[in-house]
Amino acid sequence: MFQTGCEAEEYIKRMDCLIDDIRDRLEFFFIPSFTSLDRVVRAVGDRIRIGAQNMAWEERGQFTGEVSPLMLEELGVRFVLIGHSERRHVFGETDEQEARKIRCAADHGFTALLCTGETLEQKESGRSFEAVREQLLTDTAELTAEEASRMLWIGYEPVWAIGTSGVPASASYAEDMHGFIKDVLAQTFGEQGRDIPVLYGGSVNPSNAPEMAERDGIDGLFIGRSAWEPERFNSIIREVLPIFERKSDR
Repeated sequence: MFQTGCEAEEYIKRMDCLIDDIRDRLEFFFIPSFTSLDRVVRAVGDRIRIGAQNMAWEERGQFTGEVSPLMLEELGVRFVLIGHSERRHVFGETDEQEARKIRCAADHGFTALLCTGETLEQKESGRSFEAVREQLLTDTAELTAEEASRMLWIGYEPVWAIGTSGVPASASYAEDMHGFIKDVLAQTFGEQGRDIPVLYGGSVNPSNAPEMAERDGIDGLFIGRSAWEPERFNSIIREVLPIFERKSDR
């Protein structure tokens, strides 16, 4: 809940210019507030992938305040964020609700970026892997392997690492968790599950982005505060892009 519609439009137009020369080398996405979506989509068309921060699991009904997949389709939005930690821990969304949203996203041909991550309490009690595994298994339970390979992305965001007071995970910790997530996806959807993109998010900044990008299993970065200023974001992109390209050629 950051930029107004006018601010988001100005931001995306600037980013559109900044990444123009590398557009065909990366998968770039921007997920603004609902009230900004129409202006942002009109500003950049299909040159940049635009996503919604949340989505209801029904097309219509008694869900005052929710946003339907039909409404997003009308705007030209085909990418949706599901299960962000703030939706889970501030607004009380359950894994069962995330599973219904993932199912709805698949039915409507959306790409879904499913967020997963453990709380500080779970980490300190040694239950990080257990918590992430449970989220992944429950939230994707209604997907087939074909659907998962086509429409599912995973964002690993440890809850203790996000927000203004967040402390980023070490690169080695993130690498271990990403490897574990890849294992769970492979066990669930077959070996092709390892090809599902897994992005790291959680206080990514100019200092740790290159090291995160170098680590195995980290397929991309999901950046928050460090992306608020276009020139700063562009500098991060240009530093990590060659790293990801080198990894993809291995």
